[in-house]
This record gives sequence, structure tokens and C-alpha cells, in this order.
Amino acid sequence: MTTERPIRLLLADDQQLLRAGFKMVLGAETDIDIVGEASDGVEAFELTRRLVPDVVLMDIRMPRRDGVAATADIVGASLPSRVLVLTTFDLDEYVVGALRAGAAGFLTKDAPAADLVEAIRTVHGGGAVVAPHILSTLLGRFAANRAADGEGRAVILDVLTAREREVLLLLAKGLTNAEIADSLTVGETTVKTHVGHLLTKLGVRDRVQAVVLAYESGLVKPGGDAGQ
Repeated sequence: MTTERPIRLLLADDQQLLRAGFKMVLGAETDIDIVGEASDGVEAFELTRRLVPDVVLMDIRMPRRDGVAATADIVGASLPSRVLVLTTFDLDEYVVGALRAGAAGFLTKDAPAADLVEAIRTVHGGGAVVAPHILSTLLGRFAANRAADGEGRAVILDVLTAREREVLLLLAKGLTNAEIADSLTVGETTVKTHVGHLLTKLGVRDRVQAVVLAYESGLVKPGGDAGQ
């Protein structure tokens, strides 16, 4: 896969050896250009603001300011850079925090190199990277600790059309636009339109944020079932 210009990538990890490993793997890709390195969350935000990379590969646990806070800083500053979080453990409350903060997805640090490269390309292209079963487990575990807000659920049910709710539920199951189109027997362009509308109505940046909101509001319950 190639782009008109290389994807500008910032590495943020407090372990120099890991950064060196990422540089070795990613530096071999002709469509990825590593424009900077940060060793903590404060530096990650400062470099993102100065360099405006396309994608930030963000470690979660870093000194001074962790990856969750740094992600929130980047999103809060309305920077166009998209964040891909790296974590040691996939079932980690910090991951949910990063997704809530606006990360476009996450991978574990032991993910195959090919998966990492593809994830960077996906995030750069506006997509989201979260394994559906992991997202469901994560949100089910941690959203359960926050009592489902019936009022919040009602608001979502009110602002979305019946078809948009169907699309959101299928998104929560991890289906692609093509798979949703097949499930609903409509065209993929129609699905893209519904997704765009529901993102706008919910005031979220991408599909991951929509799914997080769906779980936390109670519209979707652990396991992907619709809330009553």
C-alpha cells in the first residue's frame, strides 16, 4: 500500500530499546516516515503540537504524563494527529481510558510487525483499530462499574433513527461497512452515510468513540446485545 506522501509517525515510549525496535521495523516501510521520538507523555504532546504527525504510536505507561493523558491533550488541542495506543496487556482499564480520551485504537506490544504496520495505515486512513472481542470485553468489564445511565440511553435512542441504531449495534459487534451492508441488505454507500450521520449526531470522532458511548450509555450491553 502506498500513499502520495509517507505517513508521518511519532513514536512515544519511555523504553529506548522498544523505540529502536519500532524504528527498525517501521523504518523499512517506504510509506512510513518516523518524524520524531518522545520518552514521556509531556514530550509526546509537545512534539505532536510542533511536528503535527499523521499518527502517534503511544505507549500507555510513561513517566511525567501517561499515554491516556497525552492522548486527551492531543484531542483537546484539536490537533489532526490520530493516536494508536500500545499496551502490554489488552484487558487493561488504561486502554478504556485511552479510547474514551479519543485514541483511534490500540494494539498489544507483542502484536506481529505486519499487524502494527497495517494498524498505522488504517488509523492514518481514518479507520479504527480495535479487536471486536477485546473491545466488548473491555467495555463490558469497566462500563459495568459505572451504573448504566437510563437518561443517557434515552437521549441516544431519541437522536438516532431506528436504522442508525441498527448500524451502531452492528458496529459494536465489530462488523465492517461491507458486512453491515450485507446484514441489512443495503448498499455499502448507504451504510457509510448512516455511519457519518450517527457519528455527527453523537458528537464523536470515529467508530470506536461511537461504540464506547453505546456501551457506556447502556444502548449496547456486554456481549453486543441491545439495551432494553
